[in-house]
Amino acid sequence: MGLILNIDTATQNASICLAANGECIATMVNREQKDHAGWVQAAIAQLMREAGYTMQQLEAVAVTEGPGSYTGLRVGLATAKGLCYALHIPLITESTLKVIAYATRGAMGLSSGQSPLVPTLLCPMIDARRMEVFTAVYSMDLEVVIPGGARVLDNNSFNKELENNRLIFCGNAIGKWKPLCNHSNATFYEGEEYSAADLGKLAEQRFERKMWADLAYAEPAYLKEFYSHIKN
Repeated sequence: MGLILNIDTATQNASICLAANGECIATMVNREQKDHAGWVQAAIAQLMREAGYTMQQLEAVAVTEGPGSYTGLRVGLATAKGLCYALHIPLITESTLKVIAYATRGAMGLSSGQSPLVPTLLCPMIDARRMEVFTAVYSMDLEVVIPGGARVLDNNSFNKELENNRLIFCGNAIGKWKPLCNHSNATFYEGEEYSAADLGKLAEQRFERKMWADLAYAEPAYLKEFYSHIKN
């Protein structure tokens, strides 16, 4: 059980959350993607001050490692690593796709129990420009069924998985996939995606198991060479 600062700057909305034992104490959100770098450190100072905690009380810092925006991932990980190094506390990293899957499962009121006739899988998607997405497939227990990667969508995408499973598609890229998919086993979750508060729940699990990232060598999980919403 720990007091963990959670940082997410992976996608269009950045957020931070101070959590104790996985429960959110305070959170802040920034919806201006181009401003994540300038926002995050000042926001952390404000969050800690208003929550009544000092940085020295933190027991770990968690961050979404990607996939996501190339620049956003670098901002988040650099901030987290800098804090961990200065405070001599562990770094925790978690897949952005897994956090989205976890948040969707909770928002839809789902659990690990599922019908043996139609197993349910979670398929988070992050926009990777044009018809490409970063995606993975998870079981309801958040076990990896299909590892994360970049995929170009077409009418036949996920046909094999949809054959015998109900797939819940979620994340900021489902808008480009929904018009192509009319399979009866496809469900689209279009509610709030996720926040650093959801990261806080998963980070607590890693904290309890002492599953630290390597502070010196941890790198963003880009899944491909470059991704950004910023247009030249």
